[in-house]
Amino acid sequence: MDVNLVTVLAILAVAVSQTSETLFPGAFNCCTKISDEIPKGILRRVEKFEIQKGDGLCHLEAVILYIEGRKFCVSPRIRKVKKWMKKNKHKFPRRKIPGRKHRRIIKKNRNGNTMKQAP
Repeated sequence: MDVNLVTVLAILAVAVSQTSETLFPGAFNCCTKISDEIPKGILRRVEKFEIQKGDGLCHLEAVILYIEGRKFCVSPRIRKVKKWMKKNKHKFPRRKIPGRKHRRIIKKNRNGNTMKQAP
């Protein structure tokens, strides 16, 4: 009985870890170490980037650079990275946050009728 219980618990633990990673991918995508230097020419090959904030699930501020399917975590305080992100922020599409809706502004026209406009 004890061996069967241990086997079932082990299988359950593996199943839960794989399922939770697919359901919550951001929770398992944190940078744990960051580089304070960036190799020459690496910013030209970046396919996309994300900013990791230190106040959420991940407790370290970082910039995640994706190059050829791999990720590199660098400090957001590197002057070269700051300048590059400012220059290239419009080249990469922003990630949409699920469940977030835009606020509608309701204005009244001269006749007193209401008009809805998106911000």
